[in-house]
Amino acid sequence: MPFSDYKTALVTGASSGIGAAVVERFRREGLEVHAVARGAEALAELAGRTGCIAHAMDVTDTAGLARLAGEIEFDILVNNAGVDRPKSFLNAEDGDIDLLIDVNLRAVLHLCRLIVPGMVARDRGHVVNISSIAGAYNFGGNSTYHATKAAVSMLSRQLRIDAFGRRVRVTEICPGRVATDIFAHVHGDSPEIRERFIDGFELPEAADIADAIAFAVSAPIAVNVGHMEITPTLQVMGGLSTARPLDWVAKPKASV
Repeated sequence: MPFSDYKTALVTGASSGIGAAVVERFRREGLEVHAVARGAEALAELAGRTGCIAHAMDVTDTAGLARLAGEIEFDILVNNAGVDRPKSFLNAEDGDIDLLIDVNLRAVLHLCRLIVPGMVARDRGHVVNISSIAGAYNFGGNSTYHATKAAVSMLSRQLRIDAFGRRVRVTEICPGRVATDIFAHVHGDSPEIRERFIDGFELPEAADIADAIAFAVSAPIAVNVGHMEITPTLQVMGGLSTARPLDWVAKPKASV
């Protein structure tokens, strides 16, 4: 189903990074794009630049999302909003767990609940869930993040089963490291953080992820691009660590 068969899109986490790039890409295709994010000032700038319709709200505001979904029939839903509090689960706090579940998972579930039934009824729609390579691969210090992204991955597969028989497509996008400001949001904006995560690396840009999403959306109606894993060429996942029993005694905080 090409872009011409869709009219409206909802993009969360739209004020910067991948979300803003998706808004810009969709607007170039002529879609009416509703951009949701907490940052009113950044959203206003995006709206002025692209002509999108800004909604300054938190994705945890289920009542606000319900009002929006009740007013507009969305043909495309892009669940992009996400947060992280990187730390070992041994050091996790209740607030860390609640925040990640509320933003990364609960909001996605509610938006799908609010919007996908209408897509099914109209026999037309596309859900794009931005998960992460963290939904399939393990690396240290992001335990709750891994859990929420794995849940989004399974939800993406389940949605296709729930909507089976109707022309509702579901695409899971699994980015690796991308050159966005997410690292500054998570770790703090400093030259050290840029050097650790961005500077000197060959990384995909937010626009590259938006182009991949546009590829999936613009595919013929008979084609569902279900899963796309997008990483830097010079990034690989996986690895194996083996510890001796005494390692834990000597260094109880060490990653094993």
